[in-house]
Amino acid sequence: MAAEVPWVDSLEQVYGDGTPNGIPSEYRQRFGNLVKTFEREYDQKPDFVSRSPGRVNLIGEHIDYSLYNVLPTAVVNDVLIAVQVVESGEPKFSIANVNSSKYPKEEAIIPKSGEVTIDKQNHKWSNYFLAGVSGSLQTLRKKHGDNFVPKGMKLLIDGNVPAGGGLSSSAAFVCASALAVMAANGLRVTKQDLLDECIVSERSVGVYSGGMDQAASIFSERGYLLYCQFWPKFAAEHVPVPQADPEFTILVAQSFVTSDKAVTAPKHYNLRVVEVTLASVVLAKLFDIALNPDHSSLGFSLRNFQEEVMKKDGKLEETMKYQVDAVIDIVKSRLDKDAYTREEIAKILEISVENLEKEYMSKFPVQADSFKLRQRALHVFEEARRVLAFRQTLSQSSTLDKEKLLRLGDLMNQTQESCAKTYECSCPEIDDMCSIARKSGAYGSRLTGAGWGGCTVHLVPQDKVDAVQEALKKEYYYKKFPKITAETLKEAIVISKPGQGSSVIHGNALSV
Repeated sequence: MAAEVPWVDSLEQVYGDGTPNGIPSEYRQRFGNLVKTFEREYDQKPDFVSRSPGRVNLIGEHIDYSLYNVLPTAVVNDVLIAVQVVESGEPKFSIANVNSSKYPKEEAIIPKSGEVTIDKQNHKWSNYFLAGVSGSLQTLRKKHGDNFVPKGMKLLIDGNVPAGGGLSSSAAFVCASALAVMAANGLRVTKQDLLDECIVSERSVGVYSGGMDQAASIFSERGYLLYCQFWPKFAAEHVPVPQADPEFTILVAQSFVTSDKAVTAPKHYNLRVVEVTLASVVLAKLFDIALNPDHSSLGFSLRNFQEEVMKKDGKLEETMKYQVDAVIDIVKSRLDKDAYTREEIAKILEISVENLEKEYMSKFPVQADSFKLRQRALHVFEEARRVLAFRQTLSQSSTLDKEKLLRLGDLMNQTQESCAKTYECSCPEIDDMCSIARKSGAYGSRLTGAGWGGCTVHLVPQDKVDAVQEALKKEYYYKKFPKITAETLKEAIVISKPGQGSSVIHGNALSV
């Protein structure tokens, strides 16, 4: 039976590190402030708190929606939703935020149809909550029937995952929201069911993610990386981080260049989804292969093409590395143009431009005159190969020596190079931060998240952490943001440990 999302009655089970005083005081204070603010807002204590964390991806950038493996982990930063269930009256949600000046209180009534409509053109903060509501109501109706009437809820939300910062605040928000609705209606949901729902839910706000963000938020466990596999179906393996000599640290640094995926998607994130999908169907057509639809964002993925072309060539028994190397050679030899117009792609596929746009560009708007199929496919296959090498290096022995750490760092550096030049999802600020960190002693530095801003992740020897932090402050933050406050600067750099995934916090934990 699939594991359920845990219900916990102690903050140690969420934020602790196994030591007697393992919870940093700021986490206790923040949680206590949430509960007390809820009492002031609604004159009663919450019944429970739904929680989902952000995530950092060590390697495997922009390949989950092509159904290739990735290696993320949850961070401590999270979205907390305090909930009081309203048993009677018209089902509605009262949605407040601890930062009420920035995020004003709203109310939403659930129509009798049970269908929640989200205005994608109006990018309100509450849209992500409603996205979680939409998917969870569908799940609840499947379980209880079409006559199911959801309970009303009073909610207070507190999120410290930076919006647009590359730690996947949107996935954390959607996952926590969906979990809150299902918990309020008495459903103990499995991690797999929550994942399946949240991937679809986030697409209702116009973001066609591949599932890595939600998987890391839901499935992660403290002290482990999460090896996520998406083909032929999702599977998660908890990978222990070996002891290292010398010791190292994962350092996450904000660029403060924000990239709201829901706003910039037509020319950034969703455009890449279209490009890799078109690359898969064009390659299949060139090899006279009929792809069966898969569960990727637009129904056809590069992983799907790899499977079918290897099957056709009788090479499915070869190693994954052999297969990926083979499709890299195919891309280099068969996709020979720097960019393809709609007309050129339609001609290859033997369909009209109108049908091309209807089949591959109608789910969401795309702003592009041409499509870089070769470059995008090369990034996906080469990044998939880097993930295999990273995972192999972690599993070679119980200890990571300096040679292995340098190897891991080099793979991260290669990812950044590809993100900047081949997939074109970096930005000058991210490139600058990575260069500064490497010069100051980081083994490896790269963007993490959707890109075009957001966060960087760095593999840093323990004895170089201070040097890297000071260099980033002096050469990036103080130069780019001369008026940056000490509080903002403190939040800019996070020393991350693999964190705990989604949970419902109740019972004694609310006695603060």
